[in-house]
Amino acid sequence: MLRIALIDLLFFLLPFLIYAAYMIAVKRAAPSSVLQSAPVLWLLAAGFGLMLIVLVTLVQFSGGERGGTYHPSVIEDGVIKPGGID
Repeated sequence: MLRIALIDLLFFLLPFLIYAAYMIAVKRAAPSSVLQSAPVLWLLAAGFGLMLIVLVTLVQFSGGERGGTYHPSVIEDGVIKPGGID
């Protein structure tokens, strides 16, 4: 779950990072003033859109097969056997 949250956070912040890199590299803006004149609403919308697309894609194409039976992790003879979906 943490992996999915970090991937979503990365894709949400990606438009801000691209915009900042563009402003610093091409426009020669000072790093401290890059986001002061940024189109924040458009960057938020783009980040939110990317996050939703990635979230839907991860949910749709990852995980076990549909209709399977979930078996939780168990400890047998002191060894943790991972769970899964059969």
